[in-house]
Amino acid sequence: MTFFGNQFANVVEWEEFRDDMIFWKWSNREIKKGSKLIIRPGQDAIFINNGKIEGIFEDEGEYHIASEIIPFLSTLKGFKFGFNSGMRVEVLFVNTKEFTVKWGTQNPVLIPTPQLPGGMPIRANGTFNFKVNDYVTLIDKIAGVKDSYLVEDVKIRITSVLDQLVMKWISREGKDMFNLQANALDIAKGIREDLDMQVMDIGMTITGFHVMSFNYPQEIQDKITKTASYEMIGDLQKYQQVAMTDGMASGNVKGGGAASDMAGMMMGMNIANEMMKNMNASQKPSVDPNPAPSAPTPEGTKPNFCPNCGTKNEGANFCPNCGQKLN
Repeated sequence: MTFFGNQFANVVEWEEFRDDMIFWKWSNREIKKGSKLIIRPGQDAIFINNGKIEGIFEDEGEYHIASEIIPFLSTLKGFKFGFNSGMRVEVLFVNTKEFTVKWGTQNPVLIPTPQLPGGMPIRANGTFNFKVNDYVTLIDKIAGVKDSYLVEDVKIRITSVLDQLVMKWISREGKDMFNLQANALDIAKGIREDLDMQVMDIGMTITGFHVMSFNYPQEIQDKITKTASYEMIGDLQKYQQVAMTDGMASGNVKGGGAASDMAGMMMGMNIANEMMKNMNASQKPSVDPNPAPSAPTPEGTKPNFCPNCGTKNEGANFCPNCGQKLN
C-alpha cells in the first residue's frame, strides 16, 4: 500500500516559470501522501480550497506535504484532507519581485497651448514599476478565472489610459511648455498616483513611475534648439539678422517678385538703421561731469562759455543754465 500511495505522489512547484510571469496556478491535480512542495526564491505559494485562501507559504525551500503542510492547513477552518483518496487543491505561485516595464505614448498627445490652436503634439516615454501587494484581491479579480498572468497583461491595462494621464498632468504641471523636462518629477508623481488607482482593484501597486524624455515635433525641436543657442550668446536680435542674411544668401528664404524684393529692402533698412545708431553713438561727444574751469577773461569781457557749466553764452551777463555771473 505504501508503494501504491507513493506511486501517485507528486511535486507541487512552479512548472512553467518565466521572468515575465506574475502568477501561475497549479491546479486540477490531487495532492497525495508523500508529495512535496518546492518554493524557489522570489516566490510565494498560496493554497486555495473552494476559492478561499487556506495558507500562504513565503519561505523558499522544499516542504513535505504530509508532515509540514497538511498539519498546518488542517488547523484552518474548512480545510480537510484525507490520505486515502487525496484531495484536489489549487496552489497559486506568485512572483514577489518588482517588475520594471518600458512605456511610451501610443499617439502624439495634443497639449492645449496658446501658441498652437490645435494643440502641441508631444510624445513621452519612460519606465514604471509594479508588484503584487494584495493576494485576496488578486485571486478574487484575476486568479479566480485565469491560470497565469503576464507583465504584458498589466502593460496593456496601463497603456490604455496612459495617454490621457500624460495630457492631464502635463496640462496641470507643465509650467513651461517648451521645457517640460524641468517639471518631469511633478508630472511623473501625478501619473503614478493615478495609475496606482487603476491597478489597485486587481491586487497590485505602482511602486515607481519615471519620464525619461518628452519629444516635440522635429520642426519645433529645431526652433527650441536654435533659440536656446541664441539666448546663450546673448544677442538675439543680431543673430536673427544674421540668420536672415544667411537664408537669403543661400536661397533658403524664398519669395516671388515683389515679396522677395520687399524682404530684402526691409532687411537692408534694418541693417542701415543699426549702423547709423552705432555711428551716432561713437560720434556723440562725451560730457565731462567735472569740467575744468576755463581760463580767466579780461575784466569787462563776457566769456563765450560759462566757466561753471560750459553752456554757450550769447552775450548775457549771467549763464542761462546755472546763473553764474559772466562779467
